[in-house]
Amino acid sequence: MHLTMNNQTVIRPNDPALLWQGSVSLEHTADWTMPWRIDRRRQGLFHPALVEQAKHPAGVRIAFASDTRCLAGRLVPYPQTVFIDLLIDGQPAGSFQIGDKDHFEFDDLPPGVKRIELWLPQFGQIRLKSLLLSANAAIEPVQDSRPKWVVYGSSITRGRGAGHPTRTWPAVVALGRNWNHWNLGYPAQCHLDPVIARMIRDMPADYLTMKVGINIYSGPTLSIRTFRPAIIGSILTIRETHPDTPFAVVSPIFSEGKETAPNAVGLTLQQMREEVAAAVETLQSHGDRHLFYVNGLDLLGPNQAHLLPDGVHPNAEGYTHIGRRFLETVAPLLAP
Repeated sequence: MHLTMNNQTVIRPNDPALLWQGSVSLEHTADWTMPWRIDRRRQGLFHPALVEQAKHPAGVRIAFASDTRCLAGRLVPYPQTVFIDLLIDGQPAGSFQIGDKDHFEFDDLPPGVKRIELWLPQFGQIRLKSLLLSANAAIEPVQDSRPKWVVYGSSITRGRGAGHPTRTWPAVVALGRNWNHWNLGYPAQCHLDPVIARMIRDMPADYLTMKVGINIYSGPTLSIRTFRPAIIGSILTIRETHPDTPFAVVSPIFSEGKETAPNAVGLTLQQMREEVAAAVETLQSHGDRHLFYVNGLDLLGPNQAHLLPDGVHPNAEGYTHIGRRFLETVAPLLAP
């Protein structure tokens, strides 16, 4: 619904011209819209802790085309310092810090019709009440024919420490390769849940990535007996509808203190990398020619330990490093 008032065009968040890219489902009320990274109608099937993380809009972008010269939005206030990044025709065009504010705004947009993308914060629960455009501005939906990439992982995939939503490692890869991506990074909740594998199975995807290990180590939720079978089971479930989709399976990045120290069920990160590699090799031996193992140390290893302030999570430079290494070493495997 478009309304013109006070020299501005008001766009409701459920307007069909708005494309909520990167979301799995949307929650609409009379006052606001919030993106989810699971199907919220089936949230009872997921662990409650994962449900809470699925409300954080990592990787979600609101895309549309317009000739507006200014852009603002009204929000339900969220009491954390987060950023909304603006891209115009695929290029960075600004960033707005929210932090206890109930709005964001961008001025001096270039003239003419352009593709606008608002990258929502990678953490927090953002509820959009409306968008405000220039008076009498046109708005229309955009078509997106870019390859679809689904990436599953932990807090390292969500990327809170990246600072900006366009600087998580999946965002660095997606922007570098011009991919339309879904960031399924769930902090502390990447435990190879069967319901997640079923969800990914039912999503569209041209490329797939699964980055697993660190949450299972810290949990500890799987043992040497169950870790490899859980990887194989998840991949086989996803393969039911994506039998030939290029699929990269990534083991843990470096984490000092966890490399050789057994967790409560006796697993070390070194062992976990061996198990991830063995799971992939097993599936390859059964005919999966589009499955690839990626050693996490090739993305961030001991030489980059200084990029891990707490020994586990990268800082902003670390996220960029992982993204660039993925572009150099893994993206060519998925899309030669």
